[in-house]
Amino acid sequence: MTTFEDRERGEEAKFAHDEEMQFRIQARRNRLLGQWAAERMGLSAAETEGYAKGVVQADFEEAGDEDVIRKLLGDLVSAGVDASEGEVRTALADKAVEARRALMGEA
Repeated sequence: MTTFEDRERGEEAKFAHDEEMQFRIQARRNRLLGQWAAERMGLSAAETEGYAKGVVQADFEEAGDEDVIRKLLGDLVSAGVDASEGEVRTALADKAVEARRALMGEA
C-alpha cells in the first residue's frame, strides 16, 4: 500500500466521522430545541419526550433547518405562546452550541 492510498483512506475515514458527528449534533440540538419549545407550551414530561422526538423527525422532511423552524413556530403559535421566528432561530443556535459541547464532552 502506498502513502497516497493510506492518506486517502485516512481522509475518507475522517470525512465519515465528521459527517456522523454533525448528524448526531443536529439530532441532539433538535431534541433540546423540542424540549425548550415543550416547556414554553407547558407540556407534561411524557408529552415533552414525544414532542422532542417529533422535532427530531421533522428535520428529515427537507434539507436545512427551515422545516424545524416552521414546525416549532407553528406549534408555539398554535399553543398560544408569543414567539417569533427570530426567537426560534436564536434558540436553535443556542441549542446547537449546547449539543456540540455535550457531544464533544462524551468523545
